[in-house]
This record gives sequence, structure tokens and C-alpha cells, in this order.
Amino acid sequence: MKRIGISIGDINGIGPEITLKAVNRIGGSSGVRFVVIGSETIVREQAAALNIPVSPEIEFVDVAAKAKWVPGEVCVDASLLAEQAIRCAVSKCLSGELDALVTAPICKEGFHRAGIHVPGHTELLAELTGTKNFGMMLLGGGLRVMLVTRHIPISQVSSALNQENICEAIELAGQALELFGLSNGTIGVCGLNPHAGDGGVIGREEIELITPAIRAARERGFNVSDAVPADTIFYEALKGKFDAVVAMYHDQGLGPLKMIGFDEGINVTLGLPIIRTSPDHGTAFGISGENEASSKSMENAIALAIQMAGKPNPWKYNWQNNFEAE
Repeated sequence: MKRIGISIGDINGIGPEITLKAVNRIGGSSGVRFVVIGSETIVREQAAALNIPVSPEIEFVDVAAKAKWVPGEVCVDASLLAEQAIRCAVSKCLSGELDALVTAPICKEGFHRAGIHVPGHTELLAELTGTKNFGMMLLGGGLRVMLVTRHIPISQVSSALNQENICEAIELAGQALELFGLSNGTIGVCGLNPHAGDGGVIGREEIELITPAIRAARERGFNVSDAVPADTIFYEALKGKFDAVVAMYHDQGLGPLKMIGFDEGINVTLGLPIIRTSPDHGTAFGISGENEASSKSMENAIALAIQMAGKPNPWKYNWQNNFEAE
């Protein structure tokens, strides 16, 4: 039986609500046990308040941090609880007690107030697993989008790009496609500038950074396009030309994906020795406690975690080797 961990996220958001709804809809017929990590008391409190049944397929693991449910509020205690839940879940994944982890949304502002200084879930998970090469792939609306840079100001994107991190993103995307069952999948790579630089007329990042990274990835056996203008590449991907798209920055990739798959998107962290997925949305404080949240994205994240948990993790082998070497 597969054991899928779900870290509860910020309790003042919609995490508990969508977790309960998603597990009820997926059920345990596929030989899966769900382990909800955080606070059983708070989850059951919300279930009663929102009139949502608690599935018998759920086991609960409590962490030490305590918090009160205050719907829609940014609270330090909720963020401390969320962080402890993530740490506990990662530990159980690394020990083999859990086969995969699905993370409910956290509040970055709350993390900052609590003194937890990480850009987001992805970077925290990398830190907890000792992973150096990692990345975010988002899936939804028929697109698979890999990001080279993630949570940084747009003014810093150009200086943050280099041949190494662009090539790494391409390789992670190719490895993910293999994991999804797409052998030798085609990877489209976004240019950074309008018209992919127009041969250097509108910027030289394509010539000096992106194209050399593409060549390096091809030499390593990956099926990669030339740099393609960002205003056409997603249309081409939807038409089947590319199995995944590598975007240079957060909104370049996620704007198109969320436009066509807002309620169903999934985030997958690549490069980790554990399987981690999450819904591709935030805490939705504005509707917390109202029983109005759609669980579709969480359902998709759980379903993908179950699917991935049944396959060899290409990054776990490297992590084990590095761990043993140390």
C-alpha cells in the first residue's frame, strides 16, 4: 500500500479544506493511505465547521507546534505549525515511511514574520533534503512548464541567468518527462527577450547564454529546440510540438499556464530524493472558512504523487550516493 503524506500548510488558508475534499473524492480504492501531518484537532475543527466528512482513509500525525484557526489571518503560529509539518513530512519521506509528499499552500508573509527566511516551499524542501540541483515544473491545461529562475524580482532575472542553470533546467525537464513515461520528449526553450532577441538586436542573452546551454543539453542527449519567442512557444506546445517548455522566469511560464489551467495546475519539485507535488495556488485567505474552495488542483497533485510514487526516482540514486560519500 502506498502512503502519501500531506503537509497541512497554513491552517488559516484553504489547505485543510481542499485536503479533506480531495481525499474524499479520490478515496482509498487504489490501495493508498493518506497521512495528514500538522494538527488533527484543527483539521477536525474545520471539518465540523465546514460540514466536510473526514475520510477513514486518513491517518493523522501531529507536530509539536500549536496554533489557533483564524480564517483568513496571517499568523506566526500558523506558519510555525506549517514549517514543522513540512519538516516532519520530509523526514518521513527520507526514512521510507512515506512514499510521496503533497504540500498544501503556505503563507510566505507568515513565514517571514515567523523568522523563517526561505523564498518558498521549493527552496525549503531542497534545504531539508540537502539537494543542490532542483527546480519547479508546473503542469496544467495541457502544458508542462519548467522554470529556470523562480521567486526573484523581475529586475534580477537577466543577471541570475547563466549557461549552467539554463542547462540544468533543461536536463531536469527531460528527466521529468522520462518519469512521466515520455521517452525522448521534446523540450521547447523560451527566449528571454521579445522575438528571442532578433539575432542580438533586442538583447544578447539568447546568443551568449541560452543557445550555448541548449547545445550543452543536446550533447547530453536531450531533445531540445532552439530558443523560441515566448509569445509563440506556448501555443506551439499546446498544439503538440513540445512536451515541456523551459521558461526563463516565473511569470513568463506561469502566466500562460494559469490562464488555461488555473483551477487544475500542479507544482512538482524536480531533483529531490523524494516525490513532492502541490496544488499550484496559494492560501486563498479571502475564501478561507467559507467552504467555497475548489479541490481540483489538490486532487490532481495527489493523483500525480500516487503515480510518481510507483516509479523509480531518478534523483534518489544520486542523493544516496552523495549521502554515503559524506
